[in-house]
Amino acid sequence: MSELFKQRLAAVTDAYEELVTRKNEPVLPGNGIYERYKYPVLTAAHAPVSWKYDLSPETNPFFMERFGINGAFNAGAIKWQGRYLLVARVEGNDRKSFFAIAESPNGIDNFRFWDFPITIPETETPDTNVYDMRLTAHEDGWIYGIFCTERKDPNAPAGDLSSAVAAAGIVRTKDLKSWERLPDLKSTSQQRNVVLHPEFVNGKYAFYTRPQDGFIDAGSGGGIGWGLVEDITHAEVKDEKIINHRHYHTIKELKNGEGPHPIKTAKGWLHLAHGVRACAAGLRYVVYLYLTDLEHPEKLIAEPAGHLLAPDGEERIGDVSNVLFTNGWIADEDGTVYIYYASSDTRMHVATSSIDRLLDYVLNTAPDGYRSAASVQILAELIQKNKQLQ
Repeated sequence: MSELFKQRLAAVTDAYEELVTRKNEPVLPGNGIYERYKYPVLTAAHAPVSWKYDLSPETNPFFMERFGINGAFNAGAIKWQGRYLLVARVEGNDRKSFFAIAESPNGIDNFRFWDFPITIPETETPDTNVYDMRLTAHEDGWIYGIFCTERKDPNAPAGDLSSAVAAAGIVRTKDLKSWERLPDLKSTSQQRNVVLHPEFVNGKYAFYTRPQDGFIDAGSGGGIGWGLVEDITHAEVKDEKIINHRHYHTIKELKNGEGPHPIKTAKGWLHLAHGVRACAAGLRYVVYLYLTDLEHPEKLIAEPAGHLLAPDGEERIGDVSNVLFTNGWIADEDGTVYIYYASSDTRMHVATSSIDRLLDYVLNTAPDGYRSAASVQILAELIQKNKQLQ
């Protein structure tokens, strides 16, 4: 073993251990709704040394990276046997994504990847790329993973190597190690953001969908959809209705999509979603909340105006800049909520809140008035109320 190999192995291993054992800390005072944290919880550098390097001095004498990791982001989340787990989208330098589980004892730091990534069985039409898994522990006893499967558009013109077709892939497991692949969800449109509701609705499986005309553009798709499925082993949404609409000159004028599955509360189902608008810098993704009826999860109760979370500081920079995206959160037994969000298709972060605070925010923050004059009126009323308290 060469001295160079020894030195590089020690340096790389020490840097990895320092990173994964680093204590995270809240950024205070915050806005009262949630607390952001100083450090990302997952990055490309969190990939184990054994993933990136051949540890044999005979076959890797210069201790070079043999498998480059570009990012770790867009993670589903679940509390499992007392541990906080993220099923992250890990992207290699080759642009292919795969899923891997990272585990933390407290949900805010010390995340370590399991030894091996998840092996997702392929269908008869192999996936070119898989990503953005939402996890749902369903009342039927299975844990389901709903993810985007991307394949090259077979109808693309010759020479067009970017046109793609998206569908919702479905897997399920009972131990988070062995995964059964079910047929992809069938619907009348392309689907990139599909989430399984955790309970049966009228004896059926319920899906939040995002119908869109193309791989990128929502087109005539009106927002977040809702559809019921008889048999999840041959899932087909035959009838979709929009339950959370897109609107002109808002945070979700271009697209919106469900994040993780909603959290059941005493006052309704609490939803976390992303909204997209176009601007001079490209597409801007933010995260927002809304609430639906407890007995009728497709019925909107409340939705504050604007975003809950938007890219801030270094979060704005990455492979796809100016983007926040979420597909995972965990509600703990004590009411604490861990919101896991990715920034700029590069890294994962956490923000913490509580059921009570999020319900207060969603029920007592004014809805969008859709006009500047309405916004001024809402602000003036708040200022006047505060003047009377002085």
